[in-house]
Amino acid sequence: MESNQLLRTTLSNLDIPVLNEMQEQAFHTIQDEKDTIILAPTGSGKTLAFLLPILYQLKAGQPGVQCLILSPTRELAIQIERVWQKMSTGFKVNTCYGGHPMQTEINNLSQPPALLIGTPGRIVEHISRKSFDATTVRVLVLDEFDKALAMGFQEQMTEILKALPGLEKRVLASATNKLVIPDFVGVTKPVTLNYNEAEGKSTDGLTIKSVESPTHDKFEALVQLLCYFGAEPTLIFCNQRESTEITRERLAESGISSASFHGGMEQIERESTLVQFRNGSIVFLVSSDLAARGLDIPEVKNVVHYEHPMKLNEFIHRNGRTARMHAQGAAYLILSPDAPVPAYLSEAPEVLHLPSDLPLPPSPPWVTLYISGGKKDKISKIDIVGFLSKKGGLKPDDLGKIEMMDHMSFVAVKKGVLKQLLTAIANEKMKGKKYKIAVAK
Repeated sequence: MESNQLLRTTLSNLDIPVLNEMQEQAFHTIQDEKDTIILAPTGSGKTLAFLLPILYQLKAGQPGVQCLILSPTRELAIQIERVWQKMSTGFKVNTCYGGHPMQTEINNLSQPPALLIGTPGRIVEHISRKSFDATTVRVLVLDEFDKALAMGFQEQMTEILKALPGLEKRVLASATNKLVIPDFVGVTKPVTLNYNEAEGKSTDGLTIKSVESPTHDKFEALVQLLCYFGAEPTLIFCNQRESTEITRERLAESGISSASFHGGMEQIERESTLVQFRNGSIVFLVSSDLAARGLDIPEVKNVVHYEHPMKLNEFIHRNGRTARMHAQGAAYLILSPDAPVPAYLSEAPEVLHLPSDLPLPPSPPWVTLYISGGKKDKISKIDIVGFLSKKGGLKPDDLGKIEMMDHMSFVAVKKGVLKQLLTAIANEKMKGKKYKIAVAK
């Protein structure tokens, strides 16, 4: 396919009219330069910024893994894979990470993909097992590189770099300016594309406010704030996974539905939770800093710093989940009595005075169904819509967002039709096969 036509087709597949300035510059720079560093805030489109020029580097018919992308987290690796799949490039992709069956990954790698995505620990294991030939890799991407170092992956990444003698091109991507690149990466004279605003500045669409708690236990202030938000999608940040669970439980006791998200959850739980947050089945997500960057959770209206981050960078990354791509959003700090404003803020944010008689937020109108079949089971979104409409009697307005994975799917349906739907499809088959269909956990 001719180059310009390939670009138009790929953007059409992604439903993107044009590249933004950062993506446009990265598109040319990554193709022309040996080493490229992309510094851009969360939500700016960094993933596409490096995937698109990589597409132009891959050679059809060439055996072996041609490009390796390392991600510090499983969620980010999965998100990168999904963007690549939406691009409909025709090049095979596989993703490897802890919590995913090793034997399944080994079987997938027996016919090597052109693009391999993975977490450092799992990729090191595959290299030691010789699951794939690392010498064919010509392009390496280190996404959220600073976070990978902070999470302790330097030793694994060092081993991976040693196993890639055929490297011709390196791309490093990060949401922070303070990027220290160790010698083992092999970057010598990189071209840096810096689209981050000055550290500590908010994005154009972001408003930062504070909420004053009358007591040192800030929970009642949090409840008032969520009542003020109503049904607006909101991320509530805590510093520890234990406090995310405690906060979720306390919110439930107060009559507010929410979900927790942190690194102690099983991978399938984390994926299901993110799906439900995206489709509106979950409105309030109580999270550790795991959700601060690299996750596909669009349309977050509010960020709440229930527990304050220790550093400016963490504050910026959390805030990056809202006011994305010129949208409007707000971040809120809940301050206990006499508590100082965090040192990384030059001045106290405007105080939001909350009414005391607000009703509880409405419960989400959607609920998510889990289906035990996906793309690799030859099921399509059209199949699911047809099945739930014809066998389950659902009307178009009863169906929400559908997300499909390799061997499972998630469908948002209106709560009011759930009981009737489950009864109607209890003994029905989809495309001649019986699948487990249940409310997602």
